[in-house]
Amino acid sequence: MATDRGKPVRHWHCLDSEAVAAHLDSDLDAGLTAEAAASQLGRVGPNTLHETGRRHPLAMLASQFTDFMILVLIAAAVIAGVIGEPQDAIAIVVIVFLNGIIGFVQEYRAERAMAALKKMASPQARVIRDGRPALIDATELVPGDLVELEAGNILPADLRLTELASFKVDESALTGESQPVDKRLVPLHETGLPLGDRLNLGYKGTIATYGRARGLVVATGMQTELGKIAALLSGESGKTPLQKRLARFGQHLAWVVLAICAIIFVAGWLRGEAPLVMLLTAVSLAVAAIPEALPAVVTISLALGAARLVRQNALIRRLPAVETLGSVTYICSDKTGTLTQNRMQVDCVLAAGETRPGLPGGESSPWYELWLAMALCNDAMADVDGKLTGDPTETALLEAALTAGFSKHEWQETLPRLAELPFDSERARMSTLHREGDTVLMLVKGAPESVLALCGDQLGGNGTTAIDRIALHNEAEQLAAQGLRVLAFALKRLPRVPEALDAATLETDLTFIGLAGLIDPPRPEAADAVAACKAAGIIPVMITGDHPATARAIASRLGIVGDGGKVLTGSKLAQLSLAEFEREVESVRVYARINPEQKIKIVQALQDKGEFVAMTGDGVNDAPALKMADIGVAMGKGGTDVAREAAHMTLLDDNFATIVHAVREGRRIFDNIRKFVKYTMTSNSGEIWTIFLAPFMGLPIPLLPIHILWINLVTDGLPGLALAKERAERNVMQRPPRPPKESIFAHGMWQHILWVGLLMGGVSLLTQAWTIHVGSAHWQSMVFTVLTLSQLGHVLAIRSERESLFTQGVLSNAALTGALLLTLALQMAVLYVPWLNPIFKTEPLSLGELGACLALSSVVFVGVEIEKALVRRGWLYASQ
Repeated sequence: MATDRGKPVRHWHCLDSEAVAAHLDSDLDAGLTAEAAASQLGRVGPNTLHETGRRHPLAMLASQFTDFMILVLIAAAVIAGVIGEPQDAIAIVVIVFLNGIIGFVQEYRAERAMAALKKMASPQARVIRDGRPALIDATELVPGDLVELEAGNILPADLRLTELASFKVDESALTGESQPVDKRLVPLHETGLPLGDRLNLGYKGTIATYGRARGLVVATGMQTELGKIAALLSGESGKTPLQKRLARFGQHLAWVVLAICAIIFVAGWLRGEAPLVMLLTAVSLAVAAIPEALPAVVTISLALGAARLVRQNALIRRLPAVETLGSVTYICSDKTGTLTQNRMQVDCVLAAGETRPGLPGGESSPWYELWLAMALCNDAMADVDGKLTGDPTETALLEAALTAGFSKHEWQETLPRLAELPFDSERARMSTLHREGDTVLMLVKGAPESVLALCGDQLGGNGTTAIDRIALHNEAEQLAAQGLRVLAFALKRLPRVPEALDAATLETDLTFIGLAGLIDPPRPEAADAVAACKAAGIIPVMITGDHPATARAIASRLGIVGDGGKVLTGSKLAQLSLAEFEREVESVRVYARINPEQKIKIVQALQDKGEFVAMTGDGVNDAPALKMADIGVAMGKGGTDVAREAAHMTLLDDNFATIVHAVREGRRIFDNIRKFVKYTMTSNSGEIWTIFLAPFMGLPIPLLPIHILWINLVTDGLPGLALAKERAERNVMQRPPRPPKESIFAHGMWQHILWVGLLMGGVSLLTQAWTIHVGSAHWQSMVFTVLTLSQLGHVLAIRSERESLFTQGVLSNAALTGALLLTLALQMAVLYVPWLNPIFKTEPLSLGELGACLALSSVVFVGVEIEKALVRRGWLYASQ
């Protein structure tokens, strides 16, 4: 059969174990030889998933210098150097270089952190090689390896199972099906079976929950089902809202700057100024007008936000994703493992016509018998540390019994198991037989319709009574309608262990004990997180592969859907065209029985309606939707590598509530970037108005290029960067999300830039006219100082868009306070340090002149505080 090697086998589930082993040149008992495994590893490569979007460090570094505004700045630096202004050229180049280094370091650190996270999640595998067991790194597995599995193992590759003992696998990460799958060995004859129905295969990334098994590796790395989905996720994501806004801003700004420079140059030339002087002034203004610190501020703001979120267990894979979360209008969340705990739990029990939230203690009938049945008709076990292992449903039943005070170990000695009738899908029940003195107690567990049909009476508080099957069926259906998985329990006493264990004979004339309703419960913090999202104007939507009743129950408990809320099933969604679905999509809050392709359809429909969509999830089946969403949020603790690779952000603690912190952080960051743009553009417009209007008022050019450069670098740089540390506005999570297409200049910002810039320029020109009129020889130094101090007053006033500085607290931003003091000290040094005077063309001011500068510059601060008071009263920018 060695000649079969290399032939493509697409349907491993259709072959028997011997044929699979022969095709792979392996052995069902001894596995591969070490030499064959090493040779295979050299041919097929390691058993790893290739990262999508991973870039070489040099490519990361180069990408930092391709932004439109950065290119404009580089051009300005070249022009400044050519016309003999090396200070301007050097300053611009240094800022551009520092910005590039900062962006590169942050992006590289995020990539390395993700790689470290993946390495931590890399499992090991037990293999049989040369007939001997060995523990190896899962990355070294190759096709043909014989792997041993037991409950709790993560399947390290795609396997064709060859031996098993009651083996069950949780495939929810791959298929979305929350219940473990019973595996089988027999070949299947239908080639086109979906993944979930290929019962003799195991898939990489899924989890063994019960029993033991052996299997031959049939695919590794990118050839696994996980890898095939990962291959679909390659390619770059689109630009974020922040990148789009800044790109538009930079393009518009460049045209405005060019127009202003042309007007100033022509106006000066027509007035008889020297063309070289006017060209120098125009270029200086161009440098002043372009906020070269903006890319650095954006990067630093995002990096600081990312660092804060890492401390809150959120790893940002792409820095702009922090801000993007502040824009989302919908969060489409997977249910299993994201909003819920991904473990079954007994929600309620029913016996003798009474429903209780859990098993009561004590030994009163029928609760005592229900207690026994839930714990003993059960294969789950508790170890010495109290950790439960076994099927999720059975561990939930045992946990409920243990919580009520039951000790399985003690009762196994009191009522030892003698025999059992194991569960099978046709009977939909299991039975266990226990020694009870001289008799035998048989306990039965199964689906209500299966167990109730076999019961002749029911157990009550005072013995057995007649059974009302219709009433009990209705009770079971009501529990199922609440999204619970319902199990029925019954008992029967036998004089002895029968010679033949025949279910048809033994499982008759049973006495009904009670019902148990189980559910995968919501995460404790999820309801608060959902409420916070809704308060912030974000609509949470649940998307799950589970039953509609289960989906509605969880969504109702979390507050996602109210009474009568709409639940749309996958079958109904499949019948709707995209146009028909788009008419309904904004009214649906819960989707049930949804497959991965339909998740993409939901995201697309919302995006087509102009919504900004975040998608959370942890499974492979979530990855395509995570990739397509405006921002994908993956679970890092219980999630899959493929989901993390597709997402923009990973929650390291799998805590849905962390998303709320990220939304708050994203809004804070965007607010602070807006404040910086408002601050720097107002300052720059003040400088432009000062120089532009002076000639029309018959005044000489008030500032030299070195003054413009100094103001631009010192006042824009330090205080502007410190705005990135500003705290979130008080109402940041009580306002609706920003419309994705909203301009960065919305809510009165362009009006503020215009009028405050004019005010700043007017105060500066008033200072110039007054000082020239009174014959002061220091008029240029005073204009220089007034303009600088006006900008410092302005940055204090715009720390909040609504609140007064005195309400915020003057010293509440320590970084800004330090930056202001340092900037003020540097400005005083330029005025009063003798050896700096010739460099900056300044003269020391008298105490009276300095006092006048302080008084005149405070006009801007007072004006902006008045503006905010009008905003708070709703008299200004109310419709913005």
